[in-house]
Amino acid sequence: MKRVPITRALMLDGLDSEELLQGYWDGIDGEPEPGDNRSYSYWHGWRNGAVDGARKDDIGEFDT
Repeated sequence: MKRVPITRALMLDGLDSEELLQGYWDGIDGEPEPGDNRSYSYWHGWRNGAVDGARKDDIGEFDT
């Protein structure tokens, strides 16, 4: 599934904060990029966690 990164603060309002946090910690821990079985909220959190955890050098490394 091709996902579009969030580019506006308004887009954050629709995300599930619990799933976002779970994804963030999985990204920090180096878990693989989530597939279609995970929500957009989880994926967004994972993407940010992977960058913050230095798993990815730059947000541009992601297949979006």
